[in-house]
Amino acid sequence: MTTPPPVDPTTTSAWADLTTHHESLDADLRSWFAADPARAERLTFEAGDLWVDLSKNLVTDETLALLVRLAQEVGLTDRTEAMFTGEHINVTEDRAVLHTALRRTPGTRPPLVVDGQQVDDDVAAELDKLSAFADQVRSGEWTGVSGKRVETVVNIGIGGSDLGPVMIYEALAPYRQAGLTVRFVSNIDPTDVAQKTADLDPETTLFIVASKTFGTLETLTNARLARAWLLDGLVARGAIADDDEARRTAVGKHFVAVSTALDKVAAFGIDPANAFGFWDWVGGRYSVGSAIGTSLAIAVGPDRFRELLDGFRIIDEHFRTAPLERNVPTLMGLLNVWYVNFLGAASHAVLPYAQQLHRFAAYLQQLTMESNGKSVRWDGSPVTTATGEVFWGEPGTNGQHAFYQLIHQGTQLIPADFIAVARPAYPLVDAEGDGGAVSAGADVHELFLANFFAQTKALAFGKTADEVRAEGTPEHIVSARVFPGNRPTTSILAPALTPSVVGQLVALYEHITFTQGIVWGIDSFDQWGVELGKKLALEIAPAVSGDEAALAAQDPSTQSLLRRYRALRGA
Repeated sequence: MTTPPPVDPTTTSAWADLTTHHESLDADLRSWFAADPARAERLTFEAGDLWVDLSKNLVTDETLALLVRLAQEVGLTDRTEAMFTGEHINVTEDRAVLHTALRRTPGTRPPLVVDGQQVDDDVAAELDKLSAFADQVRSGEWTGVSGKRVETVVNIGIGGSDLGPVMIYEALAPYRQAGLTVRFVSNIDPTDVAQKTADLDPETTLFIVASKTFGTLETLTNARLARAWLLDGLVARGAIADDDEARRTAVGKHFVAVSTALDKVAAFGIDPANAFGFWDWVGGRYSVGSAIGTSLAIAVGPDRFRELLDGFRIIDEHFRTAPLERNVPTLMGLLNVWYVNFLGAASHAVLPYAQQLHRFAAYLQQLTMESNGKSVRWDGSPVTTATGEVFWGEPGTNGQHAFYQLIHQGTQLIPADFIAVARPAYPLVDAEGDGGAVSAGADVHELFLANFFAQTKALAFGKTADEVRAEGTPEHIVSARVFPGNRPTTSILAPALTPSVVGQLVALYEHITFTQGIVWGIDSFDQWGVELGKKLALEIAPAVSGDEAALAAQDPSTQSLLRRYRALRGA
């Protein structure tokens, strides 16, 4: 089926009306809340276990209605259905986009068949395979070459083969099996693999090499380094003989792969029977629910991994079926369009008040910026609006002591998402207190969340000059203590950071990203922007090593840098 060209959002009547509306809108959260006591209730929505308060955003009911109309006029609903049913909406690679198929309800009828592939059957079979393997590792049935059970799993991947698994591994720390840890190697900087393996026992270490094509430069380089470390260590301690057959056997017991390139897997020394696959309709940054999550299934168990998939599915179904005016991912995506295209926001902060989500912002950076950092539309024509925004953040309260100053009183508009859970994984009490602000026996999680509630209130309503003066502040520093307010935030509250809730949060942002991409008319599922630098690195590599012909082919700046580098290395 030929993909229709995108609708230019700037040609829609909704865009024209939003432009007029923006020009006349005098945003004032203080007065809006004062005049409308029901605002918070009306602008709070539920999606699965997520309670999402949009009331502190710089929008009125009219704004939201116009944004929903924009979504309708650019065909968001049709494009959503096209994604879920397997149309080739990844236009530049002529592929379906079916990460949602990884978490469909088993036994759904009619079954999903795409390009002749029985998708449901294939997904179920691969999930069963990786679950069985995870159980073997967790139980100790799978052993290393010397018969010892696995104590450490090292996942070697990069991009989507790393960011999703490591983020969720950290988020689900309380669910990990005791005595079994996972480490993640991604950077080709040799420091990464060296430090991650330095204190490990090669007899109890299992490596997962995650690369769909088994050709990713960084991943395969690190895999070779890990293989050398393993074999040298096993030989040094007498665990294997120093011969080729013993080394092949050891690699087969200590390495598995997540890849569909079985010939390359076998050439590396991994038994193809120990390779877990996924499909070209699963983009890397959307792949954590596939076999890319094998390390997670080992760490938290297959049952918990399936709960994670259940959480994804809850938001998938909400996004696919909820009316646009109550569809949480749609509304949040449209709010991002509003801020980027009408209010000039260039970045977006994600601020989880949950330490376990300390890698969530890094995960979202790939999801959002690799997806929507585009300047051409899916038909190859130039975009007609600004696209994308810089996603960034840190867990609270760390961020409060770092960059919140800019959000509160700086000159840039930075919309922010605040995320918190009601029930902590580690419910600790400060038995002693400080005799002042923190009373003896204080619930530390409640003290923590007081900051979550306070920050969004402060950002929304600020503090006026008269309020500052009323505190007895000297006049010459009143202006420095004024908080302008009207800094937009979204608050997301969940019961606890369970596997399902983590899946719901990830799927929420996947569909937010999709919504923005459809409005902007871009293909959110390719990533050609990462290719040029990788290609040039291969061309420059000989010059780095001293090849004069390769050096001469470079531009003057690169030549100068290379010569300085070579001098610093004593070459």
